[in-house]
Amino acid sequence: MFTLGELAQRLGLAIEGDEARSIVGLAALAEAGPDQISFLSSSRHQNQLNSTRAGAIIITRELRQYFAGDALVSENPYLSFAHASALFDARPGWEAGLHPTAVVHSTCTLGQSVSIGANCTIGADVKIGDGVIIGPGCAIGANSHIGKRSTLQARVTLYDGVIMGEECNLHSGVVIGADGFGFARDETAWVRIHQLGGVKLGDRVEVGANSCIDRGALGDTVVEDGVIIDNLVQIGHNVRLGSNTAIAACAAIAGSTVIGKNCTIAGAAGITGHIEIADGVHITAMSLVTNSITEAGSYSSGTRMGPTKDWRKNAVRFSQLNEMHKRIRALEEAQD
Repeated sequence: MFTLGELAQRLGLAIEGDEARSIVGLAALAEAGPDQISFLSSSRHQNQLNSTRAGAIIITRELRQYFAGDALVSENPYLSFAHASALFDARPGWEAGLHPTAVVHSTCTLGQSVSIGANCTIGADVKIGDGVIIGPGCAIGANSHIGKRSTLQARVTLYDGVIMGEECNLHSGVVIGADGFGFARDETAWVRIHQLGGVKLGDRVEVGANSCIDRGALGDTVVEDGVIIDNLVQIGHNVRLGSNTAIAACAAIAGSTVIGKNCTIAGAAGITGHIEIADGVHITAMSLVTNSITEAGSYSSGTRMGPTKDWRKNAVRFSQLNEMHKRIRALEEAQD
């Protein structure tokens, strides 16, 4: 619990209202009660100010005039809300120490205040930095390195030779360093291409539940500092993700693709292999990217949803575009 004045000080925000008001948690505008704080960052939801029961709101200076209650004024309420969420995170913490059921190789190097949970297995020559948390059931392959204050939630798997930076957070079910999908075809069968590279994660990388990042075939798969990856994302072998790029759920990136810095890949987007995407590119949901993108901006593919009978007609016409183009070109040439 905090007073509104304490929150203002912790968040570095101006306060307008009762500094002594008690705040016990965060909530959405429509659900907040008198002892909770909410936020509003867009005028699209301004009408909710008339009905909210929130004890206080984090709000912009421009929207402050529409709310008569207590407020913390912020240039970026959503960012301030993110900082506030850390203050109210009451989930149980981890205790330093080694659970008796964990199996740790004798050559493993452990930093200070490391927490290793039940039924973990940690291989030879693994290096684990200070303050690292390894949740129950994790498996860490030989020669892997985990940087300071990183967290592996329950049942994370790191294959051999994975290098993680500091303050990373891998959620349950994440697999880092599995073989990339590399096979050569002979006359009768597929022949495995042994994946000889590794995976390198920078600092402050977040990977959502059940996402996979494959090891490189020869060189390494590289995820630079500050990349955030949602649940159920597939990153192929030898991909390089530029710093501060964000990838939403169910996206898939094929091997040897290079994605620039500060990009956003929306949900269920697919990116083919061996292409390059410039810095500052936004790929909208369910797009399929088949060619390199050389300039920043927003890019989309696919067709919009509509009534099925109309969509089918339009799909047929789409397949006729090339023939229509030829006919129009012929008519234009005839007119000339």
